Amino acid sequence: MTGLIRQADGAEQSQAEALERAHRSWQESMSRRVSELRDRVRAVEPPELAARCGCPLQGTSLLLVYWGEQLEISWPAIAARKKTSGEDCSTFDAAMLLYYLATADGAPLSDRWISFRELPGGAFYHQAFQGYSGDRLARRLGDRPEAFDLAALALGGTRLSGIAEHGFAFTPLPRIRLAAVLWPGDDEFPAKASVLFDGAASHYMTTDGLALLGSGLVGRLIRASDDGAAPGASG
Repeated sequence: MTGLIRQADGAEQSQAEALERAHRSWQESMSRRVSELRDRVRAVEPPELAARCGCPLQGTSLLLVYWGEQLEISWPAIAARKKTSGEDCSTFDAAMLLYYLATADGAPLSDRWISFRELPGGAFYHQAFQGYSGDRLARRLGDRPEAFDLAALALGGTRLSGIAEHGFAFTPLPRIRLAAVLWPGDDEFPAKASVLFDGAASHYMTTDGLALLGSGLVGRLIRASDDGAAPGASG
């Protein structure tokens, strides 16, 4: 693994501290590798890059949607900017995109959902990831499944069938699918939630990057409910 969640597993850490360490480790890893990643991406001709990523080309620029926002990635500069405003992407988002472009190999989606522990190198860090993803989601929305559903729909989620009554799929990047699944609590059992990944996710992003996409999805769901996308949301 690239170090994103290497320090996010101690029982003495709070989930907020674990997530902060994850982001900091990512930034450190990214700063060391960004030039290497750009060179790797630059070595691929735009049509081949577009085919691997499942994205259209506009001239030599790659167009893709990242968390619902249209982006343009120029070639050979490999610089990402927002299509509508022309604003450059943040350093963090640019790094995520570089890892995506450098990892994508064109593999088809598997249409099979897997847990974080089934990702390459994910077994050892599964508990930490569950702490700041599924557990956090269950704690905030486990007693408000309708709020969870409305927040998921507001974020463009697609309702799943066959996993749980409250489950939605999301596509933060082309060919990367995540799912958020909630099992509400009752008098006998506490609420549970999980973030799942399409079985082909590791063909498009490192395990560290997938951990951040998963935690980012949970944060977006919580914010959407708190911002009023779902009735009864609390701050």
